[in-house]
Amino acid sequence: MRVLSIVHHDLTDGGVFDHTAERLGHTVERWLPPADGTERRRPTDYDAIMVFGGAMHPDQDDEHPWLGYELEFLQQTLDARVPVLGVCLGAQLLARAAGASVGPAEMSEVGWVEVELTAAGHADPVLSTLPTRIDAFQWHHYTFGLPDAATELATSAAARQAFTLDGHAWGIQFHAEVTREMIVSWADAGADDLPGTPAELLAQTNDLIETWNEAGRRLCSAFLEIAG
Repeated sequence: MRVLSIVHHDLTDGGVFDHTAERLGHTVERWLPPADGTERRRPTDYDAIMVFGGAMHPDQDDEHPWLGYELEFLQQTLDARVPVLGVCLGAQLLARAAGASVGPAEMSEVGWVEVELTAAGHADPVLSTLPTRIDAFQWHHYTFGLPDAATELATSAAARQAFTLDGHAWGIQFHAEVTREMIVSWADAGADDLPGTPAELLAQTNDLIETWNEAGRRLCSAFLEIAG
């Protein structure tokens, strides 16, 4: 399959998800949406689309005009029923493209936070690859409403964590794609966001990352299997 991987920083990629897609033999095209809206993509040119996170927020259109172009792209993706998986900012933008609200969360989640599947999550072909409860890596200050006709698949104590829409779109608030190297770079750049020290976060990461990366590979593989 031809898989589009949408990133929001020129030094990042889709981590475990990109690696999984390539390991399964798919062609991964990485796209950083340009600020001026040039080099646009057509969703129907791809068999599956993955949309990742970023330091910006999903309602900062004035500061980041390309958000409008990406929202239009995601609306076209939903209309064309191209399989799509959004992660963190990607999930928030996907929810917004589907007509839901986005805004600041009552409580930020940064670091390792327990996520729990809903009953619908247990039955979902993508989210059911996760255990009922798992320590998930998070880094977000915003959250999203549930789009009309969407189903909530996972929650945490502070925020909605996952949804599915019409059998071809999934959004996850947690970073199932993250690698240890990505966490190291994020902790270095965003130390002020952390509830503790970077060293404490990395010590916890060393204990959890292997299990988390295996969960990410299962989740991505399930999504790509459905897309195929």
